[in-house]
Amino acid sequence: MKDIKLVKKAIRGDNKAFEELLVIHSEQLYRTAFIYVQNREDALDIVQETAYKGLLSIRQLKNAEYFLTWLTKILIHCAYDLIKKKKNELPLENEFELTSANQDRNIERLDLIEALNELKEKYKSAIILFYFQDMPIHEVAKVMDVPENSVKTYLYRGKAQLNKLLGGNQYNGQEALSSRI
Repeated sequence: MKDIKLVKKAIRGDNKAFEELLVIHSEQLYRTAFIYVQNREDALDIVQETAYKGLLSIRQLKNAEYFLTWLTKILIHCAYDLIKKKKNELPLENEFELTSANQDRNIERLDLIEALNELKEKYKSAIILFYFQDMPIHEVAKVMDVPENSVKTYLYRGKAQLNKLLGGNQYNGQEALSSRI
């Protein structure tokens, strides 16, 4: 309820309310951006660009209860814009520090992120929004501007491709993905 009141204030032009909403959702926005670009600096840039574009267009938001869906849609567009821009640059190897205690877990996480990046954009977005952001299918459909059945198809096909990329049922992370549908 508090979120909706803040969103309504932000729509009416209250910049402090918009800032408070960004603080509330900043961790979720950052995690989503990081999944797309896999590095801290770019993820922070995406969140910053999302905040800027969101502030400029908040008055266009029609339904306050879909604020996070609306903002996530902006974030995804910002992420893809950055990814396209980066494709024109020389790629550098991603640097990840692995501690010995978490090395196996981090390697599995890296494998999943690398596999996600191999998917078509529509499959990747559906999986990220549904599994990593815990959005219900109807909200994923709104963010992606597709029917709910398309989202279900994207999830099914994306999971099948992930399963293939990750070596079948040997990968434990697939069980977590399969349990939500």
